[in-house]
Amino acid sequence: MKKKFGLLIAALAWGCSLFAQEETGQDGRKFDANRLVFGGVMGASFGDFTFVQVSPQVGYAFNQYLTAGGGVNFIYSSDKFGGTTSQYGYAGLNVFGRIFPVKFLVLTVQPELNYNWGKVKYDIPGVPDQTLDGKFIPSLLLGGGVVIPTGGRGNMLLTLQYDVLQNNRSPYGRNAFVNFGFTF
Repeated sequence: MKKKFGLLIAALAWGCSLFAQEETGQDGRKFDANRLVFGGVMGASFGDFTFVQVSPQVGYAFNQYLTAGGGVNFIYSSDKFGGTTSQYGYAGLNVFGRIFPVKFLVLTVQPELNYNWGKVKYDIPGVPDQTLDGKFIPSLLLGGGVVIPTGGRGNMLLTLQYDVLQNNRSPYGRNAFVNFGFTF
């Protein structure tokens, strides 16, 4: 599993380097700061299920069809159900690749490695709370969606994503999810 994850990251980096060789910056250099993109995901929901995510990212638009980069993840979730409260925290790193086959569509791949910790509290007398051992959790998000122009250099991305690794402690659960992000 770890070997496949490492191979995927290496293949993504190699593919990005091939695209990077195709175009040069405005002054003839390989790197053009005008092609840097900044963005990420911020989200929250509150109630019996609380979820808070802050995941800033920085990338490079190699051409109009390919953007790649990386970022950090900070996720907190809490779930109250049937006298039990579960609280989980995640912090980690991600790399991403986005392919734009046409101007308004995007395909995404995002391998991640998040450190997870947490605890489960029981509202049942005599049942002790549990503390989860911290461990690294790999995720591989695949998805696609639409690009919504906001004017100027910014865009919003509305994507449907799915964690294909389906680790038991994935921050994304076992279902596909909608992700609303932005870039500028």
